[in-house]
Amino acid sequence: MTTAHDHFTKPRPLTVLTHAAFLTGRLMRVLRRMPAFLVIGLVQPVIWLLLFGQLFSSVVDLPGFTHAGGGFLEFLTPGVVMMTALFASAWAGTTYLQDIDRGVMDRMLTSPASRGAMMIATMTYQAIQTLIQSVIIVIIAVAAGARFLGGVAGVGITLLAAVLLTLTFSALSNAVALLTRQQATLIAISQFTTLPLMFLSSAVMDLGLAPGWVGGVADYNPVEWAVVAARDSMGTHTDWTTVWVHLGRLAMAALVMGLLSTRAFRTYRKQA
Repeated sequence: MTTAHDHFTKPRPLTVLTHAAFLTGRLMRVLRRMPAFLVIGLVQPVIWLLLFGQLFSSVVDLPGFTHAGGGFLEFLTPGVVMMTALFASAWAGTTYLQDIDRGVMDRMLTSPASRGAMMIATMTYQAIQTLIQSVIIVIIAVAAGARFLGGVAGVGITLLAAVLLTLTFSALSNAVALLTRQQATLIAISQFTTLPLMFLSSAVMDLGLAPGWVGGVADYNPVEWAVVAARDSMGTHTDWTTVWVHLGRLAMAALVMGLLSTRAFRTYRKQA
């Protein structure tokens, strides 16, 4: 005989999605009331795009720069999109910390809402923000003179890669928040991971100009996977095999991290 406890511990997929939709709506209402968060998150990317895009425009002429087919702005834009997704998602756990401080998290965990729905909601919320910011960045780049020969398909792949990267690191950030419950710890871990991951990729510089070991590390870097998929799809001659392989890696990383971060709720409950 099925009991109420069974429904709580093993929610049906449709129920999980329904709960996730309601919880996502809760977060989106916060964003509608304070849209300044979106604008603030775009300040640094726009500086990178417009200022550094002009300052280092001649880099494409250096020997070893393997993406010389387009201008530096075309090269830099996919990297800036992924940097924005990375930095924003690294702070995703702040939402959980706020809920913990206000006692909302404990009430949520005693409600019928599943842990999976709670994780999906925050990840979806971050993905929506990334989509909006990424579209704005691409529009600014085009207005500044960038021309992406990959067209709409290339932009679509770029947005997909940014979303998958966001899902991966927002799940990681949520797990850190649940396990540590400390804002200072979340900040420290975010800084420790995001900056090295950004510079150990081709987000801002062609790896043909970097030491060989950087390229070796970049092969295992999710940020590099996203940048490669985006940059290759937006270029003139797209290697779709490379694009789909890197997107597949990102999708697997997002799935695994989402499942692992959901298990962090168990540790949180044990520590309560």
